Amino acid sequence: MQQNRLSRRGFMIGMGGVGVTLAACDNSVGSQSGARIDARVESTLNYLYNRYPGARELASKSSGQLVMPLVTEAGFGLGGAYGRGALRINDTTVDYYLLTQASAGLQIGAQQYAHVLFFMTDQALQEFRQAAGWVASADIKYAFQTEGDRLTADTITASSPVVAVVFGQAGLIAGASIEGAKYTRIIP
Repeated sequence: MQQNRLSRRGFMIGMGGVGVTLAACDNSVGSQSGARIDARVESTLNYLYNRYPGARELASKSSGQLVMPLVTEAGFGLGGAYGRGALRINDTTVDYYLLTQASAGLQIGAQQYAHVLFFMTDQALQEFRQAAGWVASADIKYAFQTEGDRLTADTITASSPVVAVVFGQAGLIAGASIEGAKYTRIIP
């Protein structure tokens, strides 16, 4: 009986390792220069603003934006997500960040998506920049795309300190959430 329990535990740990490894795929782990990240960030913002013009208004009201052009998420029971991006203030990159996320539960598959965090107050931006490792929490508000490909945010979202826009999803996992994601400043 003890032998079977260890085998299952080993299997689950192994699958979690596979999930984290898959999450790092196609994110050029360890080899992205600042110029490459900036190019992806610029392309991501162009796509966002062209596809969802309402996001441009959100950006103009924000103190800064953290742009994660490509987040890869994979899981089989245990899972993980990985991505690199840049913090932009006044259309200029000021820092680079790494996103990591671990999860457990009913999940199987992989997906990729982009997201932008809009810091709507100077205080929210300052708290993010001063944190050694900032973790996205449940109090982040999301702006959603509607059937007509319009970006909408309710009045609660508009007054929130941090607004997240998740878009460009492709893959086999339904939905994308950044809750629990940890953002850490890096030097590319």
